[in-house]
Amino acid sequence: MADAEAAGLRRVLAGQRRHVLGILDGLPDDALRRPVLPSGWSCLGLVHHLAVGVERFWFRSVVAGERLDYPDDDWLVPAELSADEVFARYRDEAERADAILDRTPLDAPPAAWPDWWPDWRYADLSAVLLHVIAETATHAGHLDAVRELIDGRTWLVVG
Repeated sequence: MADAEAAGLRRVLAGQRRHVLGILDGLPDDALRRPVLPSGWSCLGLVHHLAVGVERFWFRSVVAGERLDYPDDDWLVPAELSADEVFARYRDEAERADAILDRTPLDAPPAAWPDWWPDWRYADLSAVLLHVIAETATHAGHLDAVRELIDGRTWLVVG
């Protein structure tokens, strides 16, 4: 992925990853774990989802074809995992994804597709990468709104 398009997409993804981590910086453990929606959604649960259900799933499983197990609900953080461990998992999965991106051309088709999702698929890494950027940016926006409700902190408000 050495061309300008790939480099641009990688910069955007890296920026969204920084946003996810940055908007949560300094938030205490109880606030990270506090359910903020009736579904039980929490900030830390969202980061766990981004690590396992986004970075790990899309890049390691779909793009690289690794056969990995996934929790039934990646939005729930196992009680034994500390917040630091969840953030470390997210960073680790992003690094692993970057290594896959380093060796995979944008036009490469997915190496695997889950049996439980047979009705559609992305044609190539470019489409997967765009999906992951959109999903990460969407979730970064969710975190922006919740962080502002928790303690008033904002990431970037133009106005």
